[in-house]
Amino acid sequence: MSAAPAPWYLYMVETAKGKLYTGITTDVHRRIAQHEAGRGAKALRGCGPLALRHFEAVGSQGEALRLEAAIKRLSAAQKRAWLQRRPPSEETACTPS
Repeated sequence: MSAAPAPWYLYMVETAKGKLYTGITTDVHRRIAQHEAGRGAKALRGCGPLALRHFEAVGSQGEALRLEAAIKRLSAAQKRAWLQRRPPSEETACTPS
């Protein structure tokens, strides 16, 4: 019997200068740690410290990719409005130690 696939998460971080970055992963804690260490997305290198603003379980990788693409098409103001409409994340549960 095989294990169920890991859920995919959509996450959003804010850079020190206020830029919002959206990504997907199966492990938010690991991914944020990678970004903080400069091993994540090139767009975030040298932009720290980073603050996790939102994350949520999305479902499959395909669903996560579609939602990520839709959010990345939004303007900065639209992204902030989207964040305001989302329920609060359990941010402390995924803050890297």
